[in-house]
Amino acid sequence: MDYQVTRVALHGVAELVLAGPQYDAIGTIKLRVTPGGFGTIGAPGLRVDGDQLITPGGTLPLTGTYEELAAAAGVAARPLRDVYHDGPDVTPSSAIHVDPADARRIADAFARGDRALREFADAEPILWPEHFDLGITVDEVNYGISPGDAHIAEPYAYVGPWQPRTGPFWNAPFGAARPLTSLDDVAAFFRDGRAAL
Repeated sequence: MDYQVTRVALHGVAELVLAGPQYDAIGTIKLRVTPGGFGTIGAPGLRVDGDQLITPGGTLPLTGTYEELAAAAGVAARPLRDVYHDGPDVTPSSAIHVDPADARRIADAFARGDRALREFADAEPILWPEHFDLGITVDEVNYGISPGDAHIAEPYAYVGPWQPRTGPFWNAPFGAARPLTSLDDVAAFFRDGRAAL
């Protein structure tokens, strides 16, 4: 299975099964990194661990459609197009396809990013379902981790100043990005970004 298939599938789970129902329950789309993946910050109390959905009632495989998975978890699949305009290219009736190895790769990227962001700044990292990235904002600069997207097809760290910057550090339309495979110390990359502002 292609890595991008798993990335899009998990992005869909993040929005339709976790953040959407959470938004209806407690009014926020914020998600967080959890052991083995990511989860809600409150009700409905769901989280992804690899290729499984952990619910208050048990564990479900990430299979079927988003609406079937959500129903089995006791929620309704909820797109967030009324909250933001980007998001995964899936619908509630789309099929979920997750490769366990690729799911672990994404979970490892988020876990590595969570540790680096906490080391870099005293801020709580948030996993945003819109772009499926983990980030913080410090002094009008976004720092974070993406599992990949249209710009870079693999997990990467980024520094995204609100005001465009120029110079050798800034190599992406939104600021700077480096594949995680090229970084020994992700927090150092964030510090380098702050120094290059």
